[in-house]
Amino acid sequence: MSEFEMPRKFKNPKKNSAWKQFFVMLFSIMLAGFIGVNLYLTSQPPIQHLEDFKPNVVTKIYSADEEVIKTFTAYKFEKVDIKDVPDNIKNAIVATEDKNFYHHHGYDPIGVARSMVVNLTTGGLTQGASTITQQLARILFLSNEKTFDRKIKEFIVAARIEKTLPKDKILEMYLNNVYLGSGAYGVAGAAQIYFNKPLKDLTLAECALIAGLPQAPSVYSPYNNKKLAIERRNQVLGRMLKMRYITKEQYKQALDEQLRLNPNPSIYSLNRAPYFVDFAMKELEELGFDETEISQGGYKVVTTLNYAAQKAAEDSVNAQVGNRQAAVFSFSPITGEIYVYIGGKNYFKSQYDRVTQSVRPPGSAFKPFVYAAAIEKGWGPNDMLEDTPVNINGWKPHNYNNRYRGQMPLYMGLMLSSNVMAARLIKDVGVRSVIGIARSLGITTPIEYDMTIALGSNGVKLYEMTVAYGAFANGGFKVKPYAIERVETSRGKVIYQAPKTRVMKVLNLNTAAVVTAMLKTVVENGTGRSANIGKPAAGKTGTTDDSKDASFYGYTPDVVTGVWVGNDDNSQMGSVYGSTIPAAIWKAAMKVATQKFGASDFDYPSIELKRYATGAAKTIGDDEAFDKPKTDTPAEGEAAVDNPNTSVQQQQNTAPNPVSFNNTFLEPAKPAAPVNPPVPPMPAMQR
Repeated sequence: MSEFEMPRKFKNPKKNSAWKQFFVMLFSIMLAGFIGVNLYLTSQPPIQHLEDFKPNVVTKIYSADEEVIKTFTAYKFEKVDIKDVPDNIKNAIVATEDKNFYHHHGYDPIGVARSMVVNLTTGGLTQGASTITQQLARILFLSNEKTFDRKIKEFIVAARIEKTLPKDKILEMYLNNVYLGSGAYGVAGAAQIYFNKPLKDLTLAECALIAGLPQAPSVYSPYNNKKLAIERRNQVLGRMLKMRYITKEQYKQALDEQLRLNPNPSIYSLNRAPYFVDFAMKELEELGFDETEISQGGYKVVTTLNYAAQKAAEDSVNAQVGNRQAAVFSFSPITGEIYVYIGGKNYFKSQYDRVTQSVRPPGSAFKPFVYAAAIEKGWGPNDMLEDTPVNINGWKPHNYNNRYRGQMPLYMGLMLSSNVMAARLIKDVGVRSVIGIARSLGITTPIEYDMTIALGSNGVKLYEMTVAYGAFANGGFKVKPYAIERVETSRGKVIYQAPKTRVMKVLNLNTAAVVTAMLKTVVENGTGRSANIGKPAAGKTGTTDDSKDASFYGYTPDVVTGVWVGNDDNSQMGSVYGSTIPAAIWKAAMKVATQKFGASDFDYPSIELKRYATGAAKTIGDDEAFDKPKTDTPAEGEAAVDNPNTSVQQQQNTAPNPVSFNNTFLEPAKPAAPVNPPVPPMPAMQR
């Protein structure tokens, strides 16, 4: 034995002391937890009296103007005795939620061990391993927060429930109180909401679908995602087969059964803005609230929705769209607050969200990105360009009805939506520059590297196009829209408040000002005249070939709104253009959405748009235009013909603190380099 080795007969006093301290601490924690849980339980109703428990109206979602737009309450609560519950629904729930339900004492040791391994490896409480009894304990007594404290309480309460009530009564209470989505509390309510039939008439496949809902009601809801709901249903059927609750023949028949849903679930009468509520629910989940917590937490959720504007837009859609589809999205370019959100004409018939999911070509509404790229490269609104037929390497775009006006300033090309001028412009500035502008403004959908994008040939989302136009409205900043303003507990305590808006500089102030100056002429004198709301506004129409898509995107300094009209099957609409139905819907929404802001103008440097008298529009067909070999020559050498006697100034607005502005871009020849002035940093914007 070395001189440094401790003899075996002696013990390390420090090691003993450490173990003693550990056990004393562990005992103290367990004792404190036991006392705390028992004190908590003594404040709750006796378990044997909870059989008459009924869910109350819980979380409500409000618009910014204090209208209740959604309540999470059961459409019709029916308490059912366990003897009246079909075996298929009981067996499906047990097979899915707690296969050892009839053999444990409130918690499943194997499940607990499995979840502990997962939680230790992930470093958090992600796996719950909750039995049916534990879930019932949570429904009746506890919150849905994922904490170890709550989990300990859940174990103890579940054990007490098991000692007090028989298994059938526990299962009965669970089946009557579990939240199953779409406002349904209990299996009887779910049978009515999803299938419009009494519980006793459910088929095996319908029982399996309902049994698959408790873990994630909105995710597996057949109203939100029919394909995923069927996949989940089939998983439940597979578990039932594995546990021998059903035969192989029953299993096969249930798999083949067609899903027949209630076409008009009454629960949706409690949802006055369903597409927006779906968006808001996703945002709440991103903020850390799970669906069960939202629906049962008794919260007051205040959103940004302007319900008056929402209603005006919905009324306009219903009055004008007919059997077509439409979508409307409106938000603040300063704060990001969402004011209007309509994902389709009828949520009951189609939950497909055409604001964030649909990808459709915007037509001429994409042209402002081409002009923005040109301005970034030094072009000015008064620079001249040919509005005549053009052949660019075999591509021969043409104007509407083949009408051409000869040489015109850039701003008039955008005002009158000249296709050939947009084509000439993208040839000059390059496809890459235009794609770069679109990407920086927030367009994420694939954009083909092709000059035809100048005319809006690529697919985009209404949401992203509207966000992109927001940068023209606020001086060149990309603002992320949001729906949730704050969340309060049932006692009025604010547990979430929307933070200050995060913005990103994506465009020069000069570019935003010039594009806005040009787009104001669209609304005042151009293709968007029908959208004039009697106050400063800018916007652009968009119509694709054969009128398969029609849109209008526009803005004031305070509100940006995008409108799309079309058919889901991409069929033609006839005489529907961006200047007709979309502009009318936009006007109806904006009149209400902008009321509280008055008639404020854009806080931009004044922009001079020189009057230019074009010749009469001339119809030129391809045969006449291209009877001789011809390719496009950009307008570098073309001189603008400006008669001082006819020149006028169109004042955008005199800014309180004018920004120095280099007017060399007004020269007729295209400058060699950008002339945008340095832009001061934008202060943080408060929501």
